[in-house]
Amino acid sequence: MIEMLRLVSDGSRAQLVLHPPRALSARQFVLLFIALAGLMAFSAGLGWLSGNVFAPVFALLHCFLVGAALRASWRSGERREEIRVGPDCVEVIPAAGCPPVFRAHPYWVRLVIEDERVVLVSSGKRVEVGSLLAPAERRELAATLDGLLAASDGRNR
Repeated sequence: MIEMLRLVSDGSRAQLVLHPPRALSARQFVLLFIALAGLMAFSAGLGWLSGNVFAPVFALLHCFLVGAALRASWRSGERREEIRVGPDCVEVIPAAGCPPVFRAHPYWVRLVIEDERVVLVSSGKRVEVGSLLAPAERRELAATLDGLLAASDGRNR
């Protein structure tokens, strides 16, 4: 998801915040886990009734593993990337609170698209942006960045 946080009225400054797409909300993830745990408990109960005394132990272990996998999936969706474009500087910040990994004057920044990858290049430095986005969102990001870079350095691209 591409989110435009602030835009100065003249259109020369912008901050883009990129988030990976999420299929479910936090509440839906919890409901999914409850449904899966209920099905595992039901299956383990049937296994126990038919004579498999280890079925509840394996169901509990499986429930723990599924919960850990769902939690890891949810946590990976919390990643973010910030791109700040202004008349005097372009910055790429990989995570909140981290220092910029790319900083250059917008006049010298080139936008390169390589096999579904969006790359900013300046003075020998290259940084891929939007790797956490879907391919259609990367194309949208490239178009947005192209417009912002053109507006910030006064050139028509």
